[in-house]
Amino acid sequence: MRHLLALVLLCLPALAQAQSAASLVADSITIPAGGRTLVAEGNVEVFFDGTRLSARRITFDQTADRLIIDGPIFIAAPDGTIFTADQASLDPQLENGILRGARLVLDEQLQLAANQIDRVGGRYTQLYQVAATSCHICATGQTPLWEIRARRVIHDEDERQLYFDDASFRVAGVPIFYIPRMRLPDPTLTRATGLLIPRIASTDNLGTGIKLPYFIRLGDSRDLTLTPYLSTSTTTLEAEYRQAFLRGDLEIEGAVTRDDLTDDMRAYLFADGIFDLGLDTVLRFDVEYASDDDYLLEYGYSDKDRLDSEISVERIRDRDMFRGALTYFSSLRDTESSETLPPLLADAQWERRVTPRWGGTLTFTSDLQAHYRETTQAATATDLNGRDVARLGFGTAYRVDTVTAYGLVAEGSLGFDVDYYNVADDTLTGDSLRTTGFVQSTLRYPMIRRGPAATHILEPAVHVAWSAVTGDPVRNEDSTATEFDQANLLALSRFSGEDAVETGLRGALGLTWTRMGAGGWDSTVTVGRVFREDTDRDFSLTSGLGTTASDWLIAGQITTPAGLAVNSRLILDDDLDVTKSETRAGWSGGKLDLAASYIFLPADPFESRDAKVSEWTIDADYRFDSTWSAGINARYDVISNSPSRTGLDIGWQNECVNVDFSVSRRFTTSTTLSPSTDFGLSIELAGFSAGRSTDAPTHRCTQ
Repeated sequence: MRHLLALVLLCLPALAQAQSAASLVADSITIPAGGRTLVAEGNVEVFFDGTRLSARRITFDQTADRLIIDGPIFIAAPDGTIFTADQASLDPQLENGILRGARLVLDEQLQLAANQIDRVGGRYTQLYQVAATSCHICATGQTPLWEIRARRVIHDEDERQLYFDDASFRVAGVPIFYIPRMRLPDPTLTRATGLLIPRIASTDNLGTGIKLPYFIRLGDSRDLTLTPYLSTSTTTLEAEYRQAFLRGDLEIEGAVTRDDLTDDMRAYLFADGIFDLGLDTVLRFDVEYASDDDYLLEYGYSDKDRLDSEISVERIRDRDMFRGALTYFSSLRDTESSETLPPLLADAQWERRVTPRWGGTLTFTSDLQAHYRETTQAATATDLNGRDVARLGFGTAYRVDTVTAYGLVAEGSLGFDVDYYNVADDTLTGDSLRTTGFVQSTLRYPMIRRGPAATHILEPAVHVAWSAVTGDPVRNEDSTATEFDQANLLALSRFSGEDAVETGLRGALGLTWTRMGAGGWDSTVTVGRVFREDTDRDFSLTSGLGTTASDWLIAGQITTPAGLAVNSRLILDDDLDVTKSETRAGWSGGKLDLAASYIFLPADPFESRDAKVSEWTIDADYRFDSTWSAGINARYDVISNSPSRTGLDIGWQNECVNVDFSVSRRFTTSTTLSPSTDFGLSIELAGFSAGRSTDAPTHRCTQ
């Protein structure tokens, strides 16, 4: 019969000082003559201060203040650390002593087998003649996939560090390299200074090299990662700095390069920050810099071909909004000059809403926009190289919404805007003052039918608007490209900026059908068209909006419970020929994650597009099983019948190692950039990296 003995061992000096109690469970417990020794035998378990110890036999010698334990021994500490041993001699607090034929398991990942383990001061664990691995070992003496053999390993539980003396790294039992001393974090440490996962990289332009990231912990809220990149053609130092503040975050990344591709030093810098200034005010900023047009793409840092650095302050509350921003643009495109974008743009917006006692909503707005070009005076009517503009605008609008007894939703508004333009470095146009008055109304009649399988909503809508402009003409610079979609079908103005204004009498018809299925099948389709009294030449030829009757808009979305989501938009002319289209699809299943898109845009010099655009993109990841995975990505230019970019990624993992191999081909060319093929390889040893998942696949043992 098993005996349960809750021993409040206050008679034992060591445990009395600890002011703790130990619970002992065993098949038999005896106290020999003299009463200075306690012997527990058979399925012995001891619970002390959150630590559980199980063994075949435990002898407590009060005179020596010692526990003599016969195995097999199993010790589980509160932090998840596990000890196993054949024999042990420990103090009653399990903080000091010796374990022989022992094994230490950290965070259920890393196991260290040793001839002897010494516990010192409850903080240090010293292991002698050690074999460390995170690979699953089926039988005694079996060689793991990888292991680190060392003469001694010290585990500092407070610092959560492992110190290796005379260590050798082995793969399948074969020594690969020797390290006299090294330090590695244990699996429970989330942030520690040390070497991160190296990566081998090979490209056509830069040759074969290696990246060695080194993480530096500067405190609880900031860190720095330095990554030397050395290859046959480049010497690069990459850096990333992160800091979390009490009311904000800051992240800076960049690189400095000396390579064989150019004679000059190359560099880039990206910085992002967001800070809460109080009183609902937020400060944001980002800095983007590159030393030359090709650097970011050649090194794979970014695909951006226009850089924008911006600082902004915004405050958004229930009844008012303010935002001010200063932006600097820099173009990396061969066909553009940063000096004429324009590069410097200032923008400030303010809006206030008031609810009068008689109903409705009054909205007051003001905004300031200014852009500056670094070049000099324009020479011709079509030359904007030096034109600088500042615009100050004020506006007010009154809006009323109502729902009739028959379910008709009516919306109406009227208002006016005043804009003043100050123009410099333009010999053809000068300052101008413009006033715009408008009135608009929208009628919707939503009809709902509920069924056992789905709910259907059919909503026809009619929009009528009129506006008139008085004052001086304004050159359109910010509304040259306009997209016709379901968001602006019933809008007062479909221009993307402020320079161009829709005028005259116009209207729009729209019909939206929405289905919400009980099983998760949801879909929406919108069909619409815009009519106007006169053509509007400020719209581009391919926008579909410039004629008295616009092209047809057809847009739809569908989602399924199986994880499929499709979003598509078509612009059709009267002959039902597609003038513009875009489709995005995504699938997220048990093994497959798929994202694909297609876009077609006709040539339109007014939108700075000299040739048609027809392009497919695809990004897919497939998990064959818990070990193997593969991913592909591609961008295909239908017009040129050739790919723009392709990539393949293959991953393999088990419980102790992750291997990732990637290859990508960039077909992009320019006057200074040639196509390139990139290869990458990284090998990660599980058990030393912080925050890694412990649910990686483990191979099964066979008899």
